[in-house]
Amino acid sequence: MSFPLVAFLALPVLLYVLSSAIWRDRSGGRPLPPGPTSFPLVGNLSYMRKPQLWKAHRDLCVTYNSDIVHLKVLGQHICILGSPKSIFALLDKRSSVTSDREHSPLVRLCGQGFQMSLMPYGAWWRRHRRAFWQHFYPTATEKYRSVQKQSAHMFLRKLLEDPSDLYDHIRYTFSATIVKVTYGVDVAEKNDPYIALIEKVLAAIVVLTPGRYLLQYLPILEYVPEWVPGAGFQKELSGWRAAADYVKETLFAKSVELLDLADPPQSIVAQLVGKVRNQDDRPSNPDSGSAETEMDIAKNVALSIFEAAADTTFSTLQAFFLAMSLCPDVQKKAQAQLDAVVGPHRLPDHEDQEALPYISAIVKEALRWHVVLPFSIPHLTTEDMEYEGYFIPKGTALLGNKPERFNPDRYLDGGELDPNAPDPSRFVFGYGRRTCPGRYFANSSLFINIAFILHTFNITPPLDEQGKAIVIEHTMTETLTSYPEDFRCTVKPRSDRARQLVLAES
Repeated sequence: MSFPLVAFLALPVLLYVLSSAIWRDRSGGRPLPPGPTSFPLVGNLSYMRKPQLWKAHRDLCVTYNSDIVHLKVLGQHICILGSPKSIFALLDKRSSVTSDREHSPLVRLCGQGFQMSLMPYGAWWRRHRRAFWQHFYPTATEKYRSVQKQSAHMFLRKLLEDPSDLYDHIRYTFSATIVKVTYGVDVAEKNDPYIALIEKVLAAIVVLTPGRYLLQYLPILEYVPEWVPGAGFQKELSGWRAAADYVKETLFAKSVELLDLADPPQSIVAQLVGKVRNQDDRPSNPDSGSAETEMDIAKNVALSIFEAAADTTFSTLQAFFLAMSLCPDVQKKAQAQLDAVVGPHRLPDHEDQEALPYISAIVKEALRWHVVLPFSIPHLTTEDMEYEGYFIPKGTALLGNKPERFNPDRYLDGGELDPNAPDPSRFVFGYGRRTCPGRYFANSSLFINIAFILHTFNITPPLDEQGKAIVIEHTMTETLTSYPEDFRCTVKPRSDRARQLVLAES
């Protein structure tokens, strides 16, 4: 056998020995977390395309009797975190090295590069978060209560007029609220063009569902022309990107145009733009950039606010209606508390919240029972690390898997909110430095709407043609942002007095 042939045959062996030695040195001999066998090249790609992936994640943790399970997909390390302990140990306590995002071209190609929650961890993200947070810290959200109540009144009236169109009422009414708070723009009660455009942008979130596109794991596919067989995703992504760019620019321009009115409406964009226009503020702030850069941040933050608020509110309220139709005892208990505290002559208010602990508990339970982001957006590790004796390489995607009878009493102790009860908001609104800054606004909006609805309406199961109740199962859509597959129900005013209250208040 000739020497060149021997060398050629020996090369793969030498490369394997060398890479193994480097890996042993890097990992310190610590094993990766347990997980299914990884196939050559593709790894566990087929696993990431399983139906109801969040349940498959849970089953993996059970199979391997571990709260952390390792997968590998086309060279990408992925760790499924299957318990609150592992989630908070890695994503909260060690957030300084687990707050990055996957640097996937998919985010940019579908037009979601503006979205703060998807930006890589760094200075650019921090500037966006700072601009976002200054409008949504706990006391700042109080100034939005009047708009939230107006929206809730509108929703009650729509329910009274046509309770069968529940899906559209939820999405349209609360889209209008967020557009008003963010941009100062009043939308038409029906067929508003801005709402239609925003709906298209929100639909793009489905792109980021784990395993939906190979592009998520093979970035080189970005350069495949759309005419190539199998590259139809390019056209789909470009459509979403165009919609996002158009909405971001158009709504922002409309909001800026309103600032020239004699009495311009108050909005978050008005405050952001006002700060940019104040040239005296920027030179003294080393973090500020050019006016153009600051305007770009304002545009990004504005549309990020809408997406963040819309997904949580839409999904949780749909789940709330389903839960109430399935749990009449919970509904009756809540209505008894509302009757005792609020009475029949007015609607609830934010100021009633402390005296309505059961309503607050229902908000928490709705968030827990139907998790809006069952997968969570992956956190990326920025350095090698260890957990419970397992080695987690730099660049690993960490996925926090979420929990699944609807029981608000789990948050109460002696009829009052139990401060020691686990708060599901921690699962819903993210972890560590990636915690959603709009969580206080979302909770406030959910509280007032749920209180309004329960005070004035009864929610029961839908009826078939024979008038018999239809049992709706709680199943979730298989997308990044999860919605109930079916939340049909029967919605009727509790009484004639309740009907009059809705009409009087609206």
